[in-house]
Amino acid sequence: MSEERSLNFLEEIIEEDLKNGKYPHIVTRFPPEPNGYLHIGHASSICLNFGLTQKYPGYTNLRFDDTNPVTEETEYVDSIKEDVKWLGFEWKNERYASDYFDDLYGFALKLIDKNLAYVDDSSSEDMAAQKGTPTEPGTNSPFRDRSVEENRDLFIRMKNGEFPDGSRTLRAKIDMAHINMLMRDPILYRIKHAHHHRTGDKWCIYPMYDFAHGQSDAIEEVTHSICTLEFVPHRELYDWLIEKLGIYPSHQYEFARRNINYTVTSKRKLLQLVNEKHVSGWDDPRMPTISGLRRRGYTPESIREFCDRIGVAKRENRVDVGLLEFCVREHLNRIALRRMVVVDPLKVVITNYTQGEEMLQSENNPEDENGGLRDIPFSAELYIEREDFMENPPKKYFRLAPGQMVRLKSAYIIKCEEVVRGADGEITEVRCTYIPESKSGADTSGISVKGTLHWVSVKHAILAEIRLYDRLFRVEDPADEAGDFKEYLNPGSLQVLPAVYAEPALKDANLLERYQFIRKGYFVLDRDTVPGKLVFNKTVGLKDAWAKEAKKA
Repeated sequence: MSEERSLNFLEEIIEEDLKNGKYPHIVTRFPPEPNGYLHIGHASSICLNFGLTQKYPGYTNLRFDDTNPVTEETEYVDSIKEDVKWLGFEWKNERYASDYFDDLYGFALKLIDKNLAYVDDSSSEDMAAQKGTPTEPGTNSPFRDRSVEENRDLFIRMKNGEFPDGSRTLRAKIDMAHINMLMRDPILYRIKHAHHHRTGDKWCIYPMYDFAHGQSDAIEEVTHSICTLEFVPHRELYDWLIEKLGIYPSHQYEFARRNINYTVTSKRKLLQLVNEKHVSGWDDPRMPTISGLRRRGYTPESIREFCDRIGVAKRENRVDVGLLEFCVREHLNRIALRRMVVVDPLKVVITNYTQGEEMLQSENNPEDENGGLRDIPFSAELYIEREDFMENPPKKYFRLAPGQMVRLKSAYIIKCEEVVRGADGEITEVRCTYIPESKSGADTSGISVKGTLHWVSVKHAILAEIRLYDRLFRVEDPADEAGDFKEYLNPGSLQVLPAVYAEPALKDANLLERYQFIRKGYFVLDRDTVPGKLVFNKTVGLKDAWAKEAKKA
């Protein structure tokens, strides 16, 4: 699928490390915080971390950064594991930062004993004031010079639950005049009396991300700790802590996140959309979550291809969501089963078709030589799309019109002979004749027509609901616009058509199959389907409709 490409900067580093014998193999990790569902941005990190250890000797750990018990839930852990597996990856070890709480506590005591950490009673407001500015040094906390013995005693008492939330923190003792403001005595531990989804009520102090992350990497002997560019300023603290603790020298590398237009990927904003009922849930097919994309009909192959195409770089940029849609469209064209569905029906009566009905055959997928054929019932009464008929057509109109001929897909050529109107003057049906010698695959009529229409037999059609999804936001960067990002939601992002007419082969539809509704787009069966009611979600159109709109503008 992907063209041969040059190595990215991380692959160059790894190849050099392996060549020089720095490591016998590499170890990477994917470290999500279980406080929400994974989104398309996480997919890039997943594909990168797991992809490197598929290409080079080594393995990847899945490690949950579960150091904030207030926001984390087992539901999110389960969804993350499902998403990673669905994308096609397997981790060697399932780990949690909470596995290392005892080790991290020991590391904190070690820093205290080396006079490199102290317990601070300052309020958050006081600490912010002490921090200084990028151009002015900070000021030392009045508690910075506590003795090692007092700090050790206070920290143990913090662990034992003697102090309320927010009353004390453990801070690293580095340099309040450091040019990197993250090195100005950062907080390592805070007090939080909260129930943890794995450790219960054992702990009431929890490590900060910057303290837990590098040390967890070191415990797991991660060779290449890969994160996004916003963590560049954190690398200095990452290295300082590992050096002072004398533990395995894991190293952090940063790559640029790829922001996608017409969406938001902030977990906080996505949670707002869910909680305020702007969407039906984390897996709403309009959401950029992996579970939402899966429910919409995206394939893991198309998402991996997208991640491969956008690549790995050191500079952030914005990716057109059209590329993601292109990737899924390309994949679905190869694998999707073709089916005929009529959305806005107009009845066609074939007046000279006298044999009642017959079974025709059509390819399941012309792109797949092993796709086989399916049976399609044909009869004298059919539905076509109302938009495929015009009573007074313009020149070069190749669909059905009075006196004009078209081919019915995988069936016969028909000619419109008469228009029938109801009492209100609206066209209720068109009457046609068919040419018996024009059967698809055995046409001896010698007649050539330019238009081909999809159709379903009235007698055999089944009813289904289809949900037409569009982009959730109507502006390219809703997060950067003035005001509340929710003001830019696209009011037309969901259109429900409760009763469309489908060929009977769709009775056997299942959640794993993808379908092209001929001339309509790509669809997938939704989990809301119940006996007697099929529900399909539109994945993507056959063409990029937004590109057309952009040209018009």
